[in-house]
Amino acid sequence: MLLVKGTPYENIYNITNIEEMTGTLVSENVIGVVHDHHISYHLDMDIDGPNNSFAEVNLVKDETSLGQSPRKSYLKAKRKVAKTENDAKIKLKLYDPSEFHVFNPTRRSRLGNPTGYMIVPGGTAASLLDHDDPPQIRAAVTNNQIWVTPHNKSEVWAGGLLTSQSKGEDTLAVWSARDREIENKDIVLWYTLGFHHIPCQEDFPVMPTVSSSFELKPVNFFDRNPILNAKPTFQEDLPRCFAASY
Repeated sequence: MLLVKGTPYENIYNITNIEEMTGTLVSENVIGVVHDHHISYHLDMDIDGPNNSFAEVNLVKDETSLGQSPRKSYLKAKRKVAKTENDAKIKLKLYDPSEFHVFNPTRRSRLGNPTGYMIVPGGTAASLLDHDDPPQIRAAVTNNQIWVTPHNKSEVWAGGLLTSQSKGEDTLAVWSARDREIENKDIVLWYTLGFHHIPCQEDFPVMPTVSSSFELKPVNFFDRNPILNAKPTFQEDLPRCFAASY
Protein backbone atom coordinates (compact mmCIF):
# COMPACT_ATOMS: atom_id res chain seq x y z
CA MET A 1 0.00 0.00 0.00
CA LEU A 2 1.24 3.46 -0.90
CA LEU A 3 2.44 5.90 1.77
CA VAL A 4 -0.11 8.75 1.60
CA LYS A 5 -1.40 11.81 3.44
CA GLY A 6 -4.56 13.84 3.17
CA THR A 7 -4.95 17.16 1.37
CA PRO A 8 -7.85 19.57 0.77
CA TYR A 9 -7.05 19.63 -2.96
CA GLU A 10 -8.92 17.52 -5.49
CA ASN A 11 -6.76 18.41 -8.50
CA ILE A 12 -3.53 20.31 -9.17
CA TYR A 13 -5.33 23.32 -10.64
CA ASN A 14 -6.34 24.37 -7.10
CA ILE A 15 -2.77 24.25 -5.75
CA THR A 16 -1.13 27.67 -5.61
CA ASN A 17 2.48 26.47 -5.17
CA ILE A 18 2.84 22.95 -6.50
CA GLU A 19 6.64 23.05 -6.12
CA GLU A 20 6.28 22.92 -2.32
CA MET A 21 4.36 19.64 -2.37
CA THR A 22 6.14 16.67 -0.77
CA GLY A 23 4.64 14.22 -3.21
CA THR A 24 2.19 13.67 -6.04
CA LEU A 25 -1.58 14.10 -6.06
CA VAL A 26 -2.58 10.49 -6.78
CA SER A 27 -6.32 10.82 -6.14
CA GLU A 28 -8.80 13.40 -4.91
CA ASN A 29 -7.62 14.65 -1.49
CA VAL A 30 -4.74 12.13 -1.42
CA ILE A 31 -1.02 12.86 -1.80
CA GLY A 32 1.46 10.04 -2.37
CA VAL A 33 4.55 11.04 -0.35
CA VAL A 34 8.02 10.85 -1.90
CA HIS A 35 10.06 8.21 -0.05
CA ASP A 36 12.71 5.49 -0.37
CA HIS A 37 12.68 1.71 -0.14
CA HIS A 38 15.81 -0.08 1.09
CA ILE A 39 16.56 -3.76 1.66
CA SER A 40 19.72 -4.85 3.46
CA TYR A 41 21.19 -8.34 2.99
CA HIS A 42 23.30 -10.04 5.66
CA LEU A 43 25.72 -12.33 3.76
CA ASP A 44 27.79 -14.68 5.91
CA MET A 45 29.99 -16.00 3.11
CA ASP A 46 32.47 -18.48 4.71
CA ILE A 47 34.29 -19.21 1.46
CA ASP A 48 36.37 -22.38 1.82
CA GLY A 49 36.35 -21.87 5.58
CA PRO A 50 35.39 -19.26 8.17
CA ASN A 51 38.32 -16.85 7.78
CA ASN A 52 37.89 -14.55 4.79
CA SER A 53 39.03 -11.13 3.58
CA PHE A 54 37.41 -8.35 1.55
CA ALA A 55 39.01 -6.58 -1.41
CA GLU A 56 37.94 -3.67 -3.57
CA VAL A 57 39.30 -4.14 -7.08
CA ASN A 58 39.38 -0.78 -8.88
CA LEU A 59 39.43 -0.51 -12.65
CA VAL A 60 41.85 2.28 -13.54
CA LYS A 61 43.18 3.87 -16.71
CA ASP A 62 46.90 4.15 -17.45
CA GLU A 63 48.21 6.27 -20.29
CA THR A 64 51.02 5.08 -22.57
CA SER A 65 54.24 7.02 -23.07
CA LEU A 66 54.84 8.86 -26.32
CA GLY A 67 55.94 6.37 -28.97
CA GLN A 68 55.38 3.38 -26.69
CA SER A 69 52.29 2.12 -28.46
CA PRO A 70 49.67 3.18 -31.02
CA ARG A 71 47.25 3.01 -28.08
CA LYS A 72 46.84 6.09 -25.92
CA SER A 73 45.59 4.31 -22.80
CA TYR A 74 44.76 0.92 -21.35
CA LEU A 75 42.93 -0.56 -18.38
CA LYS A 76 44.26 -2.46 -15.39
CA ALA A 77 42.90 -3.65 -12.05
CA LYS A 78 44.26 -2.46 -8.70
CA ARG A 79 43.38 -4.64 -5.72
CA LYS A 80 43.06 -3.15 -2.24
CA VAL A 81 42.47 -5.50 0.70
CA ALA A 82 40.48 -3.97 3.56
CA LYS A 83 42.24 -4.09 6.92
CA THR A 84 39.43 -2.71 9.09
CA GLU A 85 35.72 -1.95 8.85
CA ASN A 86 36.26 1.63 7.72
CA ASP A 87 38.26 0.38 4.72
CA ALA A 88 35.25 -1.66 3.57
CA LYS A 89 32.55 1.03 3.64
CA ILE A 90 31.63 1.38 -0.01
CA LYS A 91 29.60 4.05 -1.79
CA LEU A 92 28.97 2.90 -5.34
CA LYS A 93 30.09 5.34 -8.05
CA LEU A 94 29.30 5.12 -11.76
CA TYR A 95 32.58 6.70 -12.83
CA ASP A 96 34.75 4.77 -10.38
CA PRO A 97 34.09 1.17 -11.49
CA SER A 98 35.10 -1.54 -9.06
CA GLU A 99 34.56 -5.16 -8.20
CA PHE A 100 34.07 -6.32 -4.62
CA HIS A 101 35.57 -9.68 -3.67
CA VAL A 102 35.26 -11.84 -0.59
CA PHE A 103 38.06 -14.40 -0.66
CA ASN A 104 39.96 -16.90 1.44
CA PRO A 105 43.62 -15.82 1.57
CA THR A 106 44.76 -19.28 2.70
CA ARG A 107 43.04 -21.33 -0.02
CA ARG A 108 44.42 -21.16 -3.54
CA SER A 109 43.43 -22.37 -6.99
CA ARG A 110 45.81 -24.51 -9.03
CA LEU A 111 47.18 -21.27 -10.51
CA GLY A 112 47.74 -19.70 -7.10
CA ASN A 113 44.80 -17.29 -7.07
CA PRO A 114 42.87 -17.03 -3.78
CA THR A 115 39.44 -18.64 -4.00
CA GLY A 116 36.57 -16.20 -3.71
CA TYR A 117 33.23 -14.81 -4.77
CA MET A 118 32.27 -11.30 -5.80
CA ILE A 119 29.07 -9.40 -5.24
CA VAL A 120 27.56 -7.79 -8.34
CA PRO A 121 25.34 -4.92 -7.18
CA GLY A 122 21.91 -4.47 -8.70
CA GLY A 123 19.49 -1.60 -8.24
CA THR A 124 20.65 0.78 -5.59
CA ALA A 125 19.72 4.18 -4.22
CA ALA A 126 21.54 6.37 -1.70
CA SER A 127 19.47 8.33 0.78
CA LEU A 128 19.47 12.11 0.30
CA LEU A 129 18.48 12.88 3.89
CA ASP A 130 20.85 14.57 6.32
CA HIS A 131 22.81 12.02 8.33
CA ASP A 132 21.65 13.61 11.60
CA ASP A 133 17.98 13.53 10.58
CA PRO A 134 16.16 11.16 13.02
CA PRO A 135 14.84 8.83 10.27
CA GLN A 136 18.29 8.65 8.73
CA ILE A 137 19.97 7.93 12.08
CA ARG A 138 17.75 4.83 12.30
CA ALA A 139 18.39 4.02 8.63
CA ALA A 140 22.14 4.74 8.69
CA VAL A 141 22.74 1.42 6.94
CA THR A 142 21.79 3.29 3.74
CA ASN A 143 24.78 5.65 4.13
CA ASN A 144 26.88 3.01 2.33
CA GLN A 145 25.83 0.29 -0.08
CA ILE A 146 28.44 -2.21 1.17
CA TRP A 147 29.72 -2.79 4.71
CA VAL A 148 31.89 -5.57 6.14
CA THR A 149 31.91 -6.51 9.83
CA PRO A 150 33.37 -9.31 11.95
CA HIS A 151 30.84 -12.08 12.52
CA ASN A 152 28.89 -11.51 15.73
CA LYS A 153 25.80 -13.50 16.66
CA SER A 154 24.23 -10.45 18.29
CA GLU A 155 24.65 -8.26 15.18
CA VAL A 156 21.86 -9.45 12.92
CA TRP A 157 19.44 -6.61 12.07
CA ALA A 158 21.09 -3.78 10.10
CA GLY A 159 18.46 -1.27 11.19
CA GLY A 160 18.23 -2.50 14.77
CA LEU A 161 15.81 -4.96 16.32
CA LEU A 162 12.91 -2.48 16.39
CA THR A 163 13.80 -0.06 13.63
CA SER A 164 10.77 2.22 13.68
CA GLN A 165 10.83 2.53 17.48
CA SER A 166 14.57 2.99 17.97
CA LYS A 167 16.84 6.02 18.08
CA GLY A 168 19.47 4.28 15.99
CA GLU A 169 21.49 3.03 18.94
CA ASP A 170 21.76 -0.62 17.76
CA THR A 171 22.34 -0.38 14.01
CA LEU A 172 25.02 -1.58 11.61
CA ALA A 173 26.48 1.94 11.55
CA VAL A 174 26.96 1.86 15.34
CA TRP A 175 28.62 -1.57 15.31
CA SER A 176 30.88 -0.67 12.41
CA ALA A 177 32.01 2.60 14.02
CA ARG A 178 34.32 0.49 16.22
CA ASP A 179 36.48 -0.05 13.12
CA ARG A 180 37.39 -3.62 14.02
CA GLU A 181 39.92 -5.72 12.10
CA ILE A 182 38.37 -7.74 9.25
CA GLU A 183 41.35 -9.13 7.33
CA ASN A 184 41.52 -12.94 7.42
CA LYS A 185 38.63 -13.07 9.90
CA ASP A 186 35.16 -14.61 10.09
CA ILE A 187 33.39 -11.72 8.38
CA VAL A 188 29.91 -10.71 7.22
CA LEU A 189 29.22 -8.77 4.03
CA TRP A 190 26.23 -6.42 4.09
CA TYR A 191 24.69 -5.20 0.84
CA THR A 192 21.86 -2.66 0.70
CA LEU A 193 19.84 -2.12 -2.47
CA GLY A 194 17.08 0.41 -2.79
CA PHE A 195 14.65 2.50 -4.79
CA HIS A 196 13.69 6.14 -4.80
CA HIS A 197 9.91 6.32 -5.13
CA ILE A 198 8.16 9.35 -6.59
CA PRO A 199 4.52 8.19 -6.54
CA CYS A 200 2.24 8.42 -9.55
CA GLN A 201 -1.48 7.81 -10.05
CA GLU A 202 -0.88 4.20 -11.12
CA ASP A 203 0.47 3.47 -7.62
CA PHE A 204 -2.84 4.19 -5.92
CA PRO A 205 -4.60 2.52 -4.20
CA VAL A 206 -2.53 -0.65 -4.76
CA MET A 207 0.99 -0.41 -6.14
CA PRO A 208 2.37 -2.53 -8.99
CA THR A 209 5.32 -4.82 -8.32
CA VAL A 210 8.85 -3.44 -8.55
CA SER A 211 11.81 -5.79 -8.53
CA SER A 212 15.59 -5.71 -8.38
CA SER A 213 18.36 -8.12 -7.51
CA PHE A 214 22.08 -8.67 -7.08
CA GLU A 215 24.37 -11.58 -7.91
CA LEU A 216 27.13 -13.57 -6.25
CA LYS A 217 29.65 -14.85 -8.79
CA PRO A 218 32.68 -17.12 -8.29
CA VAL A 219 36.13 -15.54 -8.67
CA ASN A 220 38.83 -18.20 -9.04
CA PHE A 221 36.72 -20.47 -6.84
CA PHE A 222 36.66 -23.19 -9.51
CA ASP A 223 39.80 -24.42 -11.23
CA ARG A 224 38.03 -24.17 -14.57
CA ASN A 225 34.67 -23.30 -16.05
CA PRO A 226 32.29 -25.58 -14.10
CA ILE A 227 29.88 -26.10 -17.01
CA LEU A 228 32.49 -27.67 -19.31
CA ASN A 229 31.49 -31.21 -20.27
CA ALA A 230 27.98 -30.61 -18.91
CA LYS A 231 25.28 -32.36 -20.87
CA PRO A 232 23.47 -30.06 -23.31
CA THR A 233 19.88 -29.14 -22.59
CA PHE A 234 17.32 -30.09 -25.20
CA GLN A 235 13.81 -28.79 -25.58
CA GLU A 236 12.30 -32.12 -24.59
CA ASP A 237 14.27 -32.10 -21.32
CA LEU A 238 12.66 -28.90 -20.11
CA PRO A 239 9.65 -29.03 -17.78
CA ARG A 240 6.33 -28.55 -19.55
CA CYS A 241 3.09 -27.26 -18.10
CA PHE A 242 -0.36 -28.19 -19.32
CA ALA A 243 -3.74 -26.71 -18.53
CA ALA A 244 -5.69 -28.88 -16.12
CA SER A 245 -8.84 -30.43 -17.49
CA TYR A 246 -12.00 -30.43 -15.37
